[in-house]
Amino acid sequence: MKQITNQENKIKTVCFTGHRSIPKNSAIYLPARLKSLLEEMIARGACCFRTGGAIGFDTVAALCVLELREKHPHIKLELILPCRDQTRNWGETDKKVYNYILSQAATVEYVTDTYTSWCMHERNRRLVNGSQVCIAYLERSHGGSAYTFGYALESGLEVINLGQN
Repeated sequence: MKQITNQENKIKTVCFTGHRSIPKNSAIYLPARLKSLLEEMIARGACCFRTGGAIGFDTVAALCVLELREKHPHIKLELILPCRDQTRNWGETDKKVYNYILSQAATVEYVTDTYTSWCMHERNRRLVNGSQVCIAYLERSHGGSAYTFGYALESGLEVINLGQN
């Protein structure tokens, strides 16, 4: 892995956005690809990783950050969540994983207590604001992940999409 020393390539905060549904063929290789990319981000100075707590890519990203924290104890996971009742319609296994991630996060911020028509949109904007890099798993050009991806580009973030080979 090459080390980047150029000061303008230094980063502190990385956010994630991606689909809730990941095809099985992608799910097999995605964690390894993501961990390799996160190692590069850490080498560039990243210490803060933000996710929105959704099923799918957010969960994969959070678990990868937590795994890498064992090797890099200075990194932290920040959760920016749309609402306190986000898991109200989730299955038990997904809730258990979510609660584990919640218990391991350095910080947890809620946009609102209960679901509203705008809380996801606001969560996505908060993930991007203050970040320097956005790592995405995007295979469709519509929906919340596509919006967040576009907002990150418009905001001048370095954007990396793992959803396109």
